[in-house]
Amino acid sequence: MTDPLESLDWQGRQVDCSTCENFAMLAGGGCKPMLACVRDRYAKRIDRFFAQNRELAQKYVTHPYFEVRAVASKYLDVFHLSRLRNDPDETVRSMVVLRLPQRQLLEMRNDPDREVRIRVASKLLPHDLEPMMHDEDYFVRTIVARRLPQGMLALMIRDPDSSVREVVADRIDDSLLLAMINDPDGEVRLAVARRLSEQHLILLRHDADWRVRYEVAGRIAADYLREMALDEDAMVQEMALMRLMEKVMDASESGRRTHGKN
Repeated sequence: MTDPLESLDWQGRQVDCSTCENFAMLAGGGCKPMLACVRDRYAKRIDRFFAQNRELAQKYVTHPYFEVRAVASKYLDVFHLSRLRNDPDETVRSMVVLRLPQRQLLEMRNDPDREVRIRVASKLLPHDLEPMMHDEDYFVRTIVARRLPQGMLALMIRDPDSSVREVVADRIDDSLLLAMINDPDGEVRLAVARRLSEQHLILLRHDADWRVRYEVAGRIAADYLREMALDEDAMVQEMALMRLMEKVMDASESGRRTHGKN
């Protein structure tokens, strides 16, 4: 995308270099209208300005235009960057999260904006995520479930959102999967079924969701296939019958080989 063919400030007024605090830099190429300008409302031009003048970024941490503060955060040292942790604009705080050291990120776990907390949950070290397991936003908790140490996932088995529990079912230790076989959501039980051992699959052969039973029919011990071939769902029946036929063909082939040897 090309730059717009106009130079307006954040209040929609034409940029006037003669009134700019950086006017003296113009002659030396430190800035340039419609290309690298801190007064322009276009973020790319602001970014080019700070890329050429990194040392000036700290002067703009209180600028009234959020884009200036957000772009400036890319070039600040850690001391000045920390001043923006409580910036009134969530866009600025989201940018701050990208560069803030881990110890200071801890203080942003309760940020009022969900997008900021999502970014925090994506950046924090896994063992620092525990307080975010109960975040009010389901997607924040989903990120937490994806990154939390496996040994702590048992604490999220009863999460109120099924998409979070589905992630838990995908990652939790095998020994704890049985605790999720009665989950009220079919998608979660399906995730459980995909990981259960053949021995434990029998516990889901009468599941209310045909998708779960279909998964079970595809891997359950042969002793239960005749029962599942009578399932009320045609897809489940077909899977069970297909496996039964394979068993019969395998047995027949094995018999021919044995007979041939004799």
